[in-house]
Amino acid sequence: MNESIEALIEKAHRFLRPAEILRAAGGYDSAASRLYYAMLYCAQAALLSRGLTFKSHRSVLAAFGRHFAKTGELSVEMHRWLLDAFDKRQLGDYVPVPSLEVADVEDLQPKAAAFVERIEAWLREKGAM
Repeated sequence: MNESIEALIEKAHRFLRPAEILRAAGGYDSAASRLYYAMLYCAQAALLSRGLTFKSHRSVLAAFGRHFAKTGELSVEMHRWLLDAFDKRQLGDYVPVPSLEVADVEDLQPKAAAFVERIEAWLREKGAM
């Protein structure tokens, strides 16, 4: 299980850098998508540390809230960031015209980086990595 958790965290880190490049190039929809996926992979890693896996994005988001935010083990703020990232990714990926602006990505980018950092630290503290 540790290998899968570590792989998810590594993948999350790999998705943060392209988001910066996409933002700088004006690809706000794609940047938001990469940031969301970085956060999703971390949420999946946290859940996997409990032996939990889910097939849908919405199930992962709900389980993250239920198992970590509602219990106070991780902050409610982090869950809100994840939900916001999901909403932005939905707009960016499924609305046919560009729907996000630089401010959307500039707001999301530090939250995604902090989310990845906090989940990784939490997993290390728990001995899951």
